[in-house]
Amino acid sequence: MSVEIDPQELGFHRPFTVEVKEALSIKNPNSHPIAFKVKTTAPKQYCVRPNSGRVEPGKEVEVAVILQAMKHEPPPDTKCRDKFLVQSVEITGDKEFANLSAIWDSVPKSSVVERKIRVSFINAPSNAAQLSTPSKPTTSSGADATPADAPPPAYSSPNDQSTSADYKDEDEVRSPSAGLSTTAASSSGRELSYAELKQQLDQAEQLVSRLKADQGGLRQRKTGAEEKSVSKPAELAQQVRGTEGVPIQITAALCLLSFLLAYFFF
Repeated sequence: MSVEIDPQELGFHRPFTVEVKEALSIKNPNSHPIAFKVKTTAPKQYCVRPNSGRVEPGKEVEVAVILQAMKHEPPPDTKCRDKFLVQSVEITGDKEFANLSAIWDSVPKSSVVERKIRVSFINAPSNAAQLSTPSKPTTSSGADATPADAPPPAYSSPNDQSTSADYKDEDEVRSPSAGLSTTAASSSGRELSYAELKQQLDQAEQLVSRLKADQGGLRQRKTGAEEKSVSKPAELAQQVRGTEGVPIQITAALCLLSFLLAYFFF
């Protein structure tokens, strides 16, 4: 079972030094719910929200596709070779209450329907072109009326030889299984610069030094407490010796002297 996608080609209008947003509509004309995924050949260049989800029968979901801002404006004759892939699969009755991850893990690849979408860069029309070019006729809904046999734009991808392996989503790019560490990207998904990595390393070193200092202070306090506890019995023994009075040896010597005096003089 397939889904209906509108538009068939995503056209992003210049300038590209700022974020450019386009909408992609995914409609389910079937009698069963459909699970979908949106992937692209350039996952670091685009942000897709939501990049996966569920569409109920007769309903449609609008997906926001955002082209990230570029540092430099590409030349006007640049041909965009980026593409998107919409995968869909039927949610059967036994998987009605299963989460989307479990559905995609258990479904065979043969039952996944794929629809490819091309991407084009549209140049901003100049004022002279706007005045000299007549406006296109529009339908009652406000959309441009283009003949069905009109050739594709010159800036679209000429030959599509891509496979499913060429398409990835943001989760696959940022997962450890894809060879990228989750700590190597910031919350916005961009790679950390050298200065930011060095700053984080300095913070980690300061934390380690602080922990070592705290551990050393704790050890010194513990050693001082042990010395104090050892010195207490010695102090008590000295106090006991001070309260004993005359030592035993002196008492014995006095007794012997008294015996000898009594023996010789009496």
